[in-house]
Amino acid sequence: DYLQNFWPQLQAAHDLYGSISQALQEKESEGNEREFSEHLPAEVLEAGIKSGRYIQGTLNVSKHRAQTEAFIMMEDLSNKNTDMNWCVLVYGDKNRNRAMQGDVVVVELLPKSEWRGKVTALTEAQGDEKSREDNESKPLPTGRVVGILQRHWRDYVVTFPPREGSQSQSRNSQRILAVPWDHRIPKIRISTQQADALQDHRVVVRIDSWESTSLYPNGHSVRVLGRAGELETEVQTILIENCIHVPPFSDAQLREMPVNSPEKPWKVDPAQMAERRDLRESHLVFSIDPKGCEDVDDTLSVRSLEGGKLLELGVHIADVTHFVTEGSLTDLEARTRATTYYLADRRYDMLPAVLSADLCSLLGGVDRYAMSVLWELDAHTLTVNNVWFGRTLIRSAYQLHYELAQAILNGEPAEVPELAQLGSEEKDTKLAQLTQALEMLTHVARHLRAQRDRGGALELEGVEVRAQLDEERNITALVPRQPLEVHETVAECMIYANHWVARKIQETFPHQALLRRHPPPRQEFFNLLVESAKARGFTIDTRTNKALADSLDQAVDPEDPLVNRLLRMMTTQAMSEALYFSTGTQSLDQYYHYGLALDCYTHFTSPIRRYADIVVHRLLTAAIAMEREVGPVKALASNKELEEMAQHINKKNRAAKRAQKLSTELFQCLYFKERDPQTDQRCVADAVIYSIRDDGVLVFVPEYGVKGPVYLKNREGQVVAAGHDGSCEWQSGSVRRYPDHITTASSCGSSTFRLFDHITVRISVHSTHCHADRINLEVISNRPYHSTEPQQPRSQGRCQLVQEVVRLAEEAHQQAQEKAARRPKLSREEREFCQSKTPNLYSLLEEVREEALRDLNMVPQVCATTA
Repeated sequence: DYLQNFWPQLQAAHDLYGSISQALQEKESEGNEREFSEHLPAEVLEAGIKSGRYIQGTLNVSKHRAQTEAFIMMEDLSNKNTDMNWCVLVYGDKNRNRAMQGDVVVVELLPKSEWRGKVTALTEAQGDEKSREDNESKPLPTGRVVGILQRHWRDYVVTFPPREGSQSQSRNSQRILAVPWDHRIPKIRISTQQADALQDHRVVVRIDSWESTSLYPNGHSVRVLGRAGELETEVQTILIENCIHVPPFSDAQLREMPVNSPEKPWKVDPAQMAERRDLRESHLVFSIDPKGCEDVDDTLSVRSLEGGKLLELGVHIADVTHFVTEGSLTDLEARTRATTYYLADRRYDMLPAVLSADLCSLLGGVDRYAMSVLWELDAHTLTVNNVWFGRTLIRSAYQLHYELAQAILNGEPAEVPELAQLGSEEKDTKLAQLTQALEMLTHVARHLRAQRDRGGALELEGVEVRAQLDEERNITALVPRQPLEVHETVAECMIYANHWVARKIQETFPHQALLRRHPPPRQEFFNLLVESAKARGFTIDTRTNKALADSLDQAVDPEDPLVNRLLRMMTTQAMSEALYFSTGTQSLDQYYHYGLALDCYTHFTSPIRRYADIVVHRLLTAAIAMEREVGPVKALASNKELEEMAQHINKKNRAAKRAQKLSTELFQCLYFKERDPQTDQRCVADAVIYSIRDDGVLVFVPEYGVKGPVYLKNREGQVVAAGHDGSCEWQSGSVRRYPDHITTASSCGSSTFRLFDHITVRISVHSTHCHADRINLEVISNRPYHSTEPQQPRSQGRCQLVQEVVRLAEEAHQQAQEKAARRPKLSREEREFCQSKTPNLYSLLEEVREEALRDLNMVPQVCATTA
């Protein structure tokens, strides 16, 4: 009766809504509302760049204001006589003129009267970004794109928008505006007959063209990843969005691998034994790595010589180049990948497992090939008397993890697996030898660190995590690294080896050695750090790395250790990027590594997971052969070829870092997504304010390693008002920003939020149909959070977070399997739509839909159903 009475009105409203939606969809899909400017010819662009009229650069679209702000980085300004800023702002999509993220473009500056400043209000999902806080509101050079020199189109992951009403029956329904997962990419017009079937799915598309008469580029679909929101779909999205292609190793590549099986175990080649320095009996070699590590790149040794007058320090690195021949299929694949990709719940190796986890891995108790650096040091001054480079044969006696090594150093009870089966006396003797070696190693490392400190080495801070493996040797969690001295001990030895190898290959091949440089940061990037420290009463001197390191050491608040940690995190964020380069492309003064305070540096110590280290191993081998005159040296890559390789590796390293960060954020969202933020105490945490913005603050949540915005003013104009007990609520009022604090005023009075204040926030997850989920932070008290539960160590928070996600996922999977085993055979309605057999709500709605498509004059007034 209800449907009968209102059926005509419902049908009329249905038709009207469908018509309006269809008209809007068609209008947007055509995209002919605006005309872009035609791009200038290449010869005109080149002439304009040479004359200085135009500026060339790579377009970088703002992550947080993709619709309005993009920037052209002007890297060469330091070499020009100009007082202009370091970047040009391109405001609005019309001035962007069909250029997309990563395109190499040519820009024409607008008159100064049209220059604009960056917006300083908060944006959604805002976190890490280089800041020019004091200049953000000042006008920047502003321009418009007049030409594109090189497109940077790639594969994009998109989601089809929800389709309403009668759109699915439209004659134009094949033309869809798909929404890219990346906010910086405009909608892409796709022609498809599968739009309805692919609702809520992530789809890979490629762009074909972008006409000047259209608002949107045209593209076509390539493949379907899966349903949005599912873990595997989201992981694959992260890989594709970062241009990471990691297929299984091919049969041809695996056929190049040596055999190591129970039937045919791998053995040391007698010829190699004759060519290598055998350290198996003479040196106590051991490794120190994270728990469960299976790709052991490096081992260490230290011993006394000449009755204690000398020390010998040894760093022994997996000899990957013995197994990976240059130009082989395995080598080409490793070069393409350039690195091992570590995600929150998995990794994608650069080399096949038979090498990365077995024959190249310096596991305990087995013979392995190594590339070694041995220093002969004066026992008292620790000055270097001699250094030896060469190929060796080693057998690691102990495979230690960091916590175990630290416990041995601290004299705490420790169970060393390799000693478990020994008698008490022999066990004590060997443990004493191991303890002495660790103590000697720590002594040397402290000296090496002090040397670098005197040169200006920086101690930076970040959210460092390691991979945790399950019994099947799969990575299941990210665990924050405990601040142990043994971490620094191992790191100093690796830095020392990298530095000396860099010196060796640079001296031998001055124009074709692969080094790693770290340019000094731009001074404007330190503005947030300097101003934030000033608000707390500290002075940060950024003129040199030494001055910066010293002032950071002094910026300690005894009441709150998080202040210094946050200042170091801001310093890390201000740093420029460390880059690989060929020595023939840079002058000697550009070799310097700012962060490590070393005149030259490279990567030598991780060839299992970094291709740059493989290149360096080959260079070192060639340098040793030239020095010893042991035969013809294989032709090396030219300076140009090496620089191209360096640029490729730099690009892949950036992609690996972005993917790891996005993967961690994905797991953070998974952790909080199924929790009720109003009732679950794990969704309430302490946060520290580290930046002030126009309408809120940026905070850091140390328990979970989360950074993000906290709004103090919402879109309705309401502001956060704090009561006498600190609890916050939204009220009508105003907000005012100051350099070191922000205040809100309402009928309840005023509330102040200062830099480095601790506040209590509620954590929730904001989900969208087309983009990645993101963490949402809301202030619920302007006072620090004091949990009623026992406090865990700071570094345990992220560990528990990811372990909990993995545990819940495993439980859900197990429950689903058990339910599937008990479930009877389902009908089509039950399988596809989670409905019972007819009659049901689905069948009713289907009848309504079918009736809506028929002529009203041809149907009875009552919609019959057996329900």
